[in-house]
Amino acid sequence: MSFIRLMAVPTDAQRAPALVLLLAAASGCDGEPPPRSVGELMDNPILLEAAVVRCAANRRETRYDEECVNAREAVKRVDAAKAKARRAELEAQSERERQRLRRAQQATAEAHRLAVEEQRRREEAAYLAQFGESPPAVTDSAVSGDLAGNVPGTVSPEANAPAAEPAADAAPVDLEAIREELRQRGEQDRP
Repeated sequence: MSFIRLMAVPTDAQRAPALVLLLAAASGCDGEPPPRSVGELMDNPILLEAAVVRCAANRRETRYDEECVNAREAVKRVDAAKAKARRAELEAQSERERQRLRRAQQATAEAHRLAVEEQRRREEAAYLAQFGESPPAVTDSAVSGDLAGNVPGTVSPEANAPAAEPAADAAPVDLEAIREELRQRGEQDRP
């Protein structure tokens, strides 16, 4: 029964601590919110921009303000992250360009090697044609497709006859045409 009486009518001794707690809570609500951390500012760009604007409006008073210090640190970290991402993007772009150039150089070197080999075969065929011999059969697996038709056939020997010309329907080895095609392919590979 005494428990019910205490609950029903609180005494002054019981009211005092409750009143003190209520006043403390109310006075805490009147103050400014706690300063935002660097992480909070980095996560919310709008809050970061607002803090930077507020701090820049009166630099003398907000120089050592905790939220302004955190905002400056957040700006530094965001800028560093953007710079790192940009650097990674440029590195990837540079690597793609290096690979493209490497492929173009390899293709040019291969085309040159095939042209030199074809020229050597023509000269050998012309030399053998002077003696009435047919040129050796093309068995090199590197020469294929269009270049295989460039090997001249047997030429009857004539005194001081010029070297045999390749057939008119055979595709000539033109380094400029190959370079142009490689340039066009390189432009298609670019993002």
